[in-house]
Amino acid sequence: MILQIQENEQLALVRESARQFAREFIKPYVMEWDEKQYFPVELFKKMGEYGFMGILVPEKYNGAGLGYQEYITILDEISKVCGSIGLSVAAHNSLCTNHILSFANEEQKEKYLPKLATAEWIGAWGLTETGSGSDAGGLTTTAVREDDYFIINGSKTFITHAISGDVAVVMVRTGEKGDKHGVTAFIIEKGTPGFTAGKKIDKLGMRASETASLFFDNCRVHKSQVIGEVGDGFVQALKLLDGGRISIAALSLGIARGAYECALRYANEREQFQQKIFDFQDVGFTIADMATKIDASELLIRRAGHLKDTGQKVTKESAMAKYYASEIAVEVSNHSVQVHGGYGFTKDYPAEKYFRDAKLCTIGEGTSAIQKMVIAREIKRDI
Repeated sequence: MILQIQENEQLALVRESARQFAREFIKPYVMEWDEKQYFPVELFKKMGEYGFMGILVPEKYNGAGLGYQEYITILDEISKVCGSIGLSVAAHNSLCTNHILSFANEEQKEKYLPKLATAEWIGAWGLTETGSGSDAGGLTTTAVREDDYFIINGSKTFITHAISGDVAVVMVRTGEKGDKHGVTAFIIEKGTPGFTAGKKIDKLGMRASETASLFFDNCRVHKSQVIGEVGDGFVQALKLLDGGRISIAALSLGIARGAYECALRYANEREQFQQKIFDFQDVGFTIADMATKIDASELLIRRAGHLKDTGQKVTKESAMAKYYASEIAVEVSNHSVQVHGGYGFTKDYPAEKYFRDAKLCTIGEGTSAIQKMVIAREIKRDI
């Protein structure tokens, strides 16, 4: 570990538990899952036993009852071994599960959180659409009220766990386009008539994290499945994405750390001209840059996690953490391939997978340009 954070006993135990889990149950299968684009549902069931699928969920709902510092640590350790698995853990915890935890009524929490926290059910979260991207105000998927039901028509794209998910929280337009009170969040269970998933999307990286589209064809959903009030979905999504940015930042941190560690090992093993390549100034300086930027990423992420744990506003800080950590993940993984030379371009070494996985971190939960827009807006508000 590069950054020696003062960890309390609980955080140290959480780190060791996640590290050992990743080594035993994830590392041996990383490339097999990647090449086959296999989503290991059985692995996530096991993670449920360890508390990794309900990290932020209170114990009364069968969750681990932990905070964001523990959440960041778990994502860091898992993503260091496999970004795909880290991404799915993040999506399940911070989006679907956390949406219900943060905004659902007690009846809904009691019904869904115990199943999600133990991974009896896998969760999905649907905002993105083909035409509007993550612009919640421009959604074209609509819900029309019909007595005690809503009739939903439309589709979502780039949805994690769209096929294997047992339940999805979906943002749907119930008002006019552009109206921040015109979007509503629904809980929709797998098997609901008119609710289906498309084929798995063939991706550059994060290939073991399942991604597909969701389709709604006159899908009838009872009013009891609305989260909060009708029209609250846009505001809920914005608040939820503050925590989502911390998730992707922690995912980025783990990928960067994994890429750094494999480059460091290689540089200390590979010899040219009768010396370790680490001793060449260009390589040594590159390693130094990587280590420094990973430390800086973690400090930003830990700050955002502290603000979240203490109930403070975190919009600017989470955007900063996500923006910087994701860009550094791409930079570090790129350098890792370069340190490996020709071997970095082969699947015999892990550098190429970190390189492929890292790029999604600059896109998921909003591109780096969106993060800078959020940061600039928050800075202006503080003037």
